[in-house]
Amino acid sequence: MHKYFSKKIISFTGMVLLLLVTSVAKGNSLENLAKALAKIRGEVETLQTQLDTEKDKHGSRMSALTSQLADLSVEERRQKMSIEKLQHSIEKMTVNAKKAEQSGESLKPVLLAMLADYRQHIQTGFPFKPEDRIRALGDLESNVVNQLIDPNKAVNQAWSLIEDEIRLSKENGIYQQVIFLDGENVLVDIAKLGTVFLFFQTRDSRFGMAKRLSDGGWKYETVDDTNDIERIKNLFDSLKKQIRQGYFELPNPLRK
Repeated sequence: MHKYFSKKIISFTGMVLLLLVTSVAKGNSLENLAKALAKIRGEVETLQTQLDTEKDKHGSRMSALTSQLADLSVEERRQKMSIEKLQHSIEKMTVNAKKAEQSGESLKPVLLAMLADYRQHIQTGFPFKPEDRIRALGDLESNVVNQLIDPNKAVNQAWSLIEDEIRLSKENGIYQQVIFLDGENVLVDIAKLGTVFLFFQTRDSRFGMAKRLSDGGWKYETVDDTNDIERIKNLFDSLKKQIRQGYFELPNPLRK
């Protein structure tokens, strides 16, 4: 009888110990689970914060890109209007030339007025080889003033100059040009994109772009940002490989 109760007591004690161990184990498990959940919650909150930050950055970037796109549209319209003005001038001059032939009136004042408009277009417009373009204009003006060229032939040459301007707005490529940079004239390679963008690379591996000033003029500036330098390098490499179309990420010279 005594042995029987002893066994019962031992068995009961074992069960109690088992329950206590199980309870402790469950308690530890719940505690670990709570810690794991807290950790996950913290990670979720961190990711949510990062996501919100990226959304804000994306929104700011989209706003900046929208603003830059508007600037580019304005510059494109400016160049287009300038070319259209030249076209109108040459068309008007052609009409006057025909009238002059019939009435015997002098064509010289009409032609010189048109060439004066063209000179202003070059001086205030896109800074692609302006000296060469003005030199060609000056030669034609001199021939007209000194009556060294037939008026009809002068009209044709003037029209040819206007066609060159129109072609400039459509062509992309690499050229060489002397620019005024940091107080001196420097011969550089330039990457011209229509009549909106002009990037340059110096012989000592400096990179930069032409920026329009508030008074309508232009200034050449180097870039220091490593990413912008790589973008301009990629543009030059692509144009050298005759890759003239596609997606290019470039620094914006119209950005204030």
